[in-house]
Amino acid sequence: MSKTSSYRRFHQLLEQADIRINGDRPWDLQVSQSGFYSRLAAQGTLGLGESYMDGWWECEAIDEMIHRAFRADLARTCRPLCRALCHLTARFTNRQKVSRAYQVGIHHYDIGNDLYEAMLDRRMIYSCAYWKNASSLDAAQEAKLDLVCRKLRLEPGMRLLDIGCGWGGLAQFAAERYGVSVTGVTVSQEQAAFARQRCQGLPVTILLEDYRSVTGTFDRLVSIGMFEHVGYKNYRTFMKVCQRLLWTDGLFLLHSIGGNTSTCAIDPWIDRYIFPNAMLPSPRQITTACENLFVIEDWHNFGSDYDPTLMAWYANFIDHWPRFEAKYGERFRRMWRYYLLACAGSFRARENQVWQLVLSPQGIPGGYTAPH
Repeated sequence: MSKTSSYRRFHQLLEQADIRINGDRPWDLQVSQSGFYSRLAAQGTLGLGESYMDGWWECEAIDEMIHRAFRADLARTCRPLCRALCHLTARFTNRQKVSRAYQVGIHHYDIGNDLYEAMLDRRMIYSCAYWKNASSLDAAQEAKLDLVCRKLRLEPGMRLLDIGCGWGGLAQFAAERYGVSVTGVTVSQEQAAFARQRCQGLPVTILLEDYRSVTGTFDRLVSIGMFEHVGYKNYRTFMKVCQRLLWTDGLFLLHSIGGNTSTCAIDPWIDRYIFPNAMLPSPRQITTACENLFVIEDWHNFGSDYDPTLMAWYANFIDHWPRFEAKYGERFRRMWRYYLLACAGSFRARENQVWQLVLSPQGIPGGYTAPH
């Protein structure tokens, strides 16, 4: 394999993260196509992910490779044109407007409930688990749901709105354990159908609609893992909608992945293959959106818990893959493997965070103390 300038540059970058090309450690890259280096130079992380999907390189521990790359700050060393174009598009268009709201449901959440049932915990919670006192995925997700309900101070008879309700796991939990009635909202047809079936017989209503269309007034609001799909041009609108839907003495819990730096777009590979139109908010973007609408009562970061959550999902995915091989194919397996492990590495490196904010419209008299 000839040592091109692209190869030499990539080799020097990897040395900073103690990653070797064709090395013998789990996090080293095994490269089989010489065009990989020029592809990476031209396309950055998009080329890295696509070339893995195409079988141009292998890595036993992608999670650790990505972790090391982030800790060495390699992602900021190379900013290819495709990433700049992605940011420009997000600057001049509203990629999360109402007419595009259902795209992520079709592209990602509707690909097969059977796949998510196999990969996730028994309640099918597709967001970061809470591992503080838990040793299994099921226990960690139940602990997260209970933490959310306690932070919201749910009481029997209250009306709870769940914006981005997924497959109805929280709605079912809150209705059964805390005696509240729940309205859940999702943009995924498959999620809505599954959630309705799961919550039969409970005071739970599941709506297939965008958050901007919701009407009514609720005692409590919760949104878990949905704010990542709102987009920075709509953050203020989202907060205004939530304030409109919440009684003045109510509470709103916002659970979201977050980024350390304000931006307007997500990684190009994630945008193209996993979560179209997504982006991660920064602290500044969230606080700006909340200004004069909500008092921030509590801000809890447990982003390091997403690493074991993703690794548990990955283990489940690999264990059950023989059931899905004929349905999804090898390219999907490689795409999904890269998605789960790369994300685990990013959280391990503390590049991404997980935040739970408790918000109130007018401030809690005497203050608010959150259970952690």
